[in-house]
Amino acid sequence: MNRNRLFLALAAGLGLLLTAPVFAAPTRKPSEVKTLRALIDKQQQQLDQQQQDLKMLRDQLKQLESEQAQQQSQIQAQASAPPPAAPAKPAAPAFASAPGVTVALHGWLDATFFSQNRSFVYGNGQNAEYPLKGSNGSLSGGDVRNTRFWLDFSGAKLGGGWTTGGHLEMDFFGGNNGASAYSQSQEIPRLRQAYLVLANPDSGSTIQIGQQWDLMLGNVPISLTHVAFPLGIGAGWLGWRYPGIVWMQDLNHGASGPHWRLDLGAFEGHWNGPGDNLNYLTAGNAGFRPQLEARLHVDDGDWSAYGVVHYAKVSLSGVGNAAPTPIRSSITSEGAEFGASWKPGAWLFQGNVYTGKGLASVFGTEAQFGDIKETGGWGQASYFFTPNWSVNGFYAIGKNNTSDVVTWLGHGSLGYLKNRQAAVSVLYNNGPYGIGLEWLHDVLDYTNTGLDRNSVSGNQLSLSAIYHF
Repeated sequence: MNRNRLFLALAAGLGLLLTAPVFAAPTRKPSEVKTLRALIDKQQQQLDQQQQDLKMLRDQLKQLESEQAQQQSQIQAQASAPPPAAPAKPAAPAFASAPGVTVALHGWLDATFFSQNRSFVYGNGQNAEYPLKGSNGSLSGGDVRNTRFWLDFSGAKLGGGWTTGGHLEMDFFGGNNGASAYSQSQEIPRLRQAYLVLANPDSGSTIQIGQQWDLMLGNVPISLTHVAFPLGIGAGWLGWRYPGIVWMQDLNHGASGPHWRLDLGAFEGHWNGPGDNLNYLTAGNAGFRPQLEARLHVDDGDWSAYGVVHYAKVSLSGVGNAAPTPIRSSITSEGAEFGASWKPGAWLFQGNVYTGKGLASVFGTEAQFGDIKETGGWGQASYFFTPNWSVNGFYAIGKNNTSDVVTWLGHGSLGYLKNRQAAVSVLYNNGPYGIGLEWLHDVLDYTNTGLDRNSVSGNQLSLSAIYHF
């Protein structure tokens, strides 16, 4: 309304100004000029008042807009603030160490109660894999060695977009404290991984230096009992940890669609003797012969796939070429592996297949250290019939070349010919908590002399509980 009056006043004033020369003509009377001047003065006063009113309204509008902007900023700040952590799943503890470095503690507590009808390799309880030939007698017990913790370090930024970090990981499969009647419940910590990380988020590059998994490790079967020693070791599952360096590079960094990544790794050479297995004096350590691996990985939403190649050469005469060489003086370790996973709806399918020879360094051929050809693989199907409950079926097989096993008997071969493993589990998971009932069955074919053929089977029933932190 005030603006309308102002416009009317301006229009009237302009009209009067334009017509002023007419009224100011010398022919007009002095009284008319005086009246016109009085009218102009009045209109000028009204115009001044309207300008003051307009300035006041503008100031009020500016104040209202400022208050509204402050309120909107507060609303946006509250909306963008992270929600408080749920009481049932607190954030991982984090603390600072050196200047510019933060540390986060993660891990889990894992307890298993088990019953077996015979002894297993690589031990009983949580690291049981396949039956120990010649063993008899049922046994039961409790095992907490899967309990694991690790520290993730995040460091300061370097030049060129690079950041620093590290990973230190331990569990309790390092043996027992002594051999007394009570040593079984006094487990020793074991270093699993210890590596530093250099990452460049801008280029999609990551470099890991230190002890870490070799690249043959891909998918891992679901189990609450067999965690540190996964289902399928010695029967289709490959992989182990070594000091080395790995370079991981995104191939289509920042692009839409499937995510492609190339990993290249060089790891410490390894073999079981001849020489000192604890002091870098084995055939695997002789000369500069690292284990070389390359992996191409792709994933897109609910599926992923990868392919790996492995190569190493081992001098069986050991460091200094002093050891007598069995069968031949050197072995070439070669392998190729393909794995995939797919999660359609409530289902999860995963597994891998492989072929190669001389793969004992990555837990192939049931850890028989010889020039032995082998093929194998495993698969697991899981159905999540509620968000918390799932049933999981697993099967693995590893088959070694019989002629190679017989040839290398007594020179690294243990006589293992074929291994089949099956497992079924029912799991309940709720946030950080989980509980699972699992049955494991394994059948191992073997020979003692090269002429005989034998088979041994074993069963394990386990109940496990886990808490992640």
